[in-house]
Amino acid sequence: MDGMLRIGVLGGMSWESTAEYYRILNEEVARRLGGLHSARLVVGSVDFAEVERLQVEGRWDDAGTLLADEARRLEAAGADFLVLATNTMHKVADAIETAVGIDLLHIGDATAGAVVGAGVHRVGLLGTAFTMQQDFYRDRLVAHGLDVVVPSPADQNLIHRVIYDELCLGRILETSRAAYVEVLDRLVADGAEGVILGCTEIELLLDPDASYAVPVFPTTRLHCIAAVDRAL
Repeated sequence: MDGMLRIGVLGGMSWESTAEYYRILNEEVARRLGGLHSARLVVGSVDFAEVERLQVEGRWDDAGTLLADEARRLEAAGADFLVLATNTMHKVADAIETAVGIDLLHIGDATAGAVVGAGVHRVGLLGTAFTMQQDFYRDRLVAHGLDVVVPSPADQNLIHRVIYDELCLGRILETSRAAYVEVLDRLVADGAEGVILGCTEIELLLDPDASYAVPVFPTTRLHCIAAVDRAL
């Protein structure tokens, strides 16, 4: 197993989702290799309050610089490739890729591969307002041949509020779970054949293994599986 690559996890956005990355990466390696095996990891965790402030102020270049600096630290610590443990901050993926000499495994590519592999063409997208409203994420999915639909403005506000005011603070509310399922059902009524859980915290609220009207695609889990594929 000396050939296992070391995964650099650029996290902290939020730390709750990064903890899920750590858990899933190790569980997946143990599942495949058995015994006492676990993942070779280097984890860098930023202060999400600083990142969130830059998001709100629209200072994406500064956010890119911040994460690029952290990516360099992960590379210097021995990471063989990187995973950015957030969907939204893939908006600055280019800045990260330019800053390092190792690959960034893009969450959009891992997700799109699973959606296409499931035979789904028209897919709903749940995520932060940035992810649902801006082009950086949807364009990545469209490049794989997918037709992407997003919730109504009111539903987008609901999804975004729950992420930042509840999930990023570790609050899991049954009322919000029910509200999310209702949004998912409305996307299905709008023609979605599957729904992407396009924020790493959403998997804390919606169990990817539960039964829904259509298949759901949990980006954290899919990203971790792709990372273990690469590492092994």
